[in-house]
Amino acid sequence: MPASLFEADDRPKAEALCQLTWFNPFHEERAALERQALGELWKAPPADGLDWEAGTPVAAANPNSEALAQLSKRLANEARERLRRRTPSANERTIYRDLVIFSLFYQFVDEFHRIIRQARERNAAPLRCSFYEKYRAELERMCPADQPGLRLDIPPELLFATFFQVRRAYAHIHECIIGASPTAQRLRARVWQSIFTRDMARYERALTGRMGDLITLITGPSGSGKELVARAIGLSRFIPFDPSRREFAEDYLRAFYPVNLAALSPTLIESELFGHQRGAFTGALADRLGYFEVCGPHGTVFLDEIGETGTGIQVKLLRVLQTRIFQRIGDTAPHTFAGKIVAATNRDLAGEMRAGRFREDMYYRLCADHVRTPALREILRDSPGELTTLVRHIAARIAGPVEATALTEEACTVLSRSLPPEYPWPGNFRELEQAVRNILVHGDYGPESTHLPALATLSADGTGQALNGNAPETIAAALAEGKWTAEELLRRYVQRVHQLSGSYEEAARRLALDRRTVKKYVQVPAPPV
Repeated sequence: MPASLFEADDRPKAEALCQLTWFNPFHEERAALERQALGELWKAPPADGLDWEAGTPVAAANPNSEALAQLSKRLANEARERLRRRTPSANERTIYRDLVIFSLFYQFVDEFHRIIRQARERNAAPLRCSFYEKYRAELERMCPADQPGLRLDIPPELLFATFFQVRRAYAHIHECIIGASPTAQRLRARVWQSIFTRDMARYERALTGRMGDLITLITGPSGSGKELVARAIGLSRFIPFDPSRREFAEDYLRAFYPVNLAALSPTLIESELFGHQRGAFTGALADRLGYFEVCGPHGTVFLDEIGETGTGIQVKLLRVLQTRIFQRIGDTAPHTFAGKIVAATNRDLAGEMRAGRFREDMYYRLCADHVRTPALREILRDSPGELTTLVRHIAARIAGPVEATALTEEACTVLSRSLPPEYPWPGNFRELEQAVRNILVHGDYGPESTHLPALATLSADGTGQALNGNAPETIAAALAEGKWTAEELLRRYVQRVHQLSGSYEEAARRLALDRRTVKKYVQVPAPPV
């Protein structure tokens, strides 16, 4: 970097800001770059990234945003004055360009957030943008058209639309993924990559508006937030801006189309996705457009529970994944799907392929971008204190910010008293939410006995007796005495493996059984010993 472009003390700050311009905001190394830029002005982020007074995640959770904005604006203005007096080198142009982009984004970040907040309140995003002229004027001041050495090589409307996309992605990832554990932070960083790839500079150069070509597969246990991740990705897609009309091309809230494939018959799945012609089947009284046809180039179709589909539907979906061509039921005319597909499943697709229930070619079309949502027990195993953070978030949402603190304390007390320390939370976040609701209504929470670890307790005569009859010593005694039938033995063993693994999917994998078989044995209580 030329010594004349910045004062000596400012040089490392400018270098850090240039890296931050294209850096994943959720990456674990970002704090070090911010600290390099701000020095003693740097502030540590809040413990959980949440604003409990407001009862919602802070959209701008970074306490260093204002200081970074002021620093980038000062350095960009100083560099502009120096570069106006000479022809900049290629290196100087790159540095200046990144500083201008960083500074411009932070100058208008609150305006973009206002649009997001209005969209959330009204359930519809405003298309018209009143501050575009103000943005253009500032861009022209920093990069005048009559000075080619200072001019940006990005069309103003493209940069403006990218700013809005970045702001939406940051807000929606914070809203959908709660907590400050390393596991949650890694998931946020992974979701950001699904939106922008790992290289945002490359995204800006070549991939803006083209990420819809990549299919995202989200896997994880039931109740671990797969649909929330899908929504964060779908609501954060690039939406072009028309500078002549001062409008965005689409309402991003209306461009997300979720379909739960497990809840529909094969015929209804086809109708929902592909559409149908009148008279195509009994009850088809009029033409119907499917989601693949309704979804525009900036929209997202979310195929939830894709692991539950039969091979017949998989073949028809595979054609769309491969060629993006489909036909309505009862029609031969081809139609083109222009949007993005996000799919999710709690099934072990590798096991499903081995069992012949899921096509290999289907899987390899889905897995180019794979995101896995962690089970709640994984998060709490690494960060036990995260339970309080998650309970507080749930309490704020169901009881309001005024009652959040009191309900959090009450719920955490009940849970610590009612559940063993290593409780596996088989229902994950969904179970935790219902536990807090139970405590709000009844003041207690008692999960199904089959979900409790096998703990021995002393009876009146001093003999050890398992709470649910599945402790190892109880099983051994019953086997020695020949007390159980083969069916009872299988039921007990399946329940024991389920307790140890914490989920139907993992138990099915260990037992080499179908998930539905495991669920059947777990949900039927075993008779007393």
